[in-house]
Amino acid sequence: MRRTVFTEEHEAFRTTIREFVLKEVVPYYRDWERAGHVPRSLYRRLGELGVFGIQVPEEYGGAGVTDFAYQAVIREECARAGVSFGADVVHTSLVLPYLLEFGSEEQKRRWLPGFLSGELMTAIAMTEPGTGSDLAAISSRAHLSDDGTHYVLNGAKTFITGGVQADLVLVVCRTAAFDPANRRAGLSILCVDTASEGFAVGRKLEKLGLRAQDTAELSFVDVRVPVENLLGEEGRGFSYLTHNLVVERLGAAIGSQASAAAAIGFATEYVREREVFGRPVAAFQNTKFVLAECATEVEAAQAMVDRALALHAAGELTPADAAKAKLFCTETAGRVIDKCLQLHGGYGYMLEYPIARLYADTRVSRIYAGTSEVMKTIIAKDLGL
Repeated sequence: MRRTVFTEEHEAFRTTIREFVLKEVVPYYRDWERAGHVPRSLYRRLGELGVFGIQVPEEYGGAGVTDFAYQAVIREECARAGVSFGADVVHTSLVLPYLLEFGSEEQKRRWLPGFLSGELMTAIAMTEPGTGSDLAAISSRAHLSDDGTHYVLNGAKTFITGGVQADLVLVVCRTAAFDPANRRAGLSILCVDTASEGFAVGRKLEKLGLRAQDTAELSFVDVRVPVENLLGEEGRGFSYLTHNLVVERLGAAIGSQASAAAAIGFATEYVREREVFGRPVAAFQNTKFVLAECATEVEAAQAMVDRALALHAAGELTPADAAKAKLFCTETAGRVIDKCLQLHGGYGYMLEYPIARLYADTRVSRIYAGTSEVMKTIIAKDLGL
């Protein structure tokens, strides 16, 4: 299906990213999975390529391009190669919008140069043990010091992508007492220097998939955070979080659709080469029918992704639109990748084949950025139910 959301500039950028991934990521990826993280040098290389500065305004050293299609290209090319290193996505797609939208001029001047170069890596810490998708239940707390120069932060976070290697973590916490009548009130975002006394990285979590990205537990014990590191206004943290959820869900939809498309590519190549009972697996009617079904579903998901990208570019992508795209694309990816793994037979279960990695990596897409059940709730509310 001809795609109209990408221009010649996007395709030139795609070529650059594809060559970079094939040359500087794929040959080392298995080692990074075993280590549980990528080397910091990869982030500096991405900085040199300008990947971290695409959306950053020119006055701060970036390209000043607000077009999310460039982020889509990166996700599609990583999926195409069967790799995912995660923290770069958090850095640019999750953290950067908060800094650009709510950061002060002084904060931008202080942090964006290192952000662009890859010398200062970031993460965002929302989820806590026992809270899951219920951000209003956050219990990490911060209070002003007696002299009013610092917040004193205490609490714990979990499932923090990039948490091990981050230099600056955006921490969502309570700066006012919990109000049962308004659970969303009193949340703020503090930008915490990971070199601060009392900040600690706990367990580096062992995950089913996405094993090349570090995911960790974080703890804060009387961490002193300068008041200058408050992002935006005190008490408005929850509204800030919801502001970026649409983009997070669009990103999840893009990555899932691209992973499903990649799975079809891997399966098609495999069934053409693999012989069973004296014939290529591709010669059997079941193989043809399964891949035909998968191709149809993936093309439908691509149409939904491209529509969402176009709506986002026009400033018209609603929370319900993003929820529909995430729900459909992540569920489709789950079905398609499972079928493509089945066509590999026993080899599909071996990690030396990229289909096995895709199978494990994609499962979480129905959980993060809001579970499929949360997406259905959003869509139902949009229907007036």
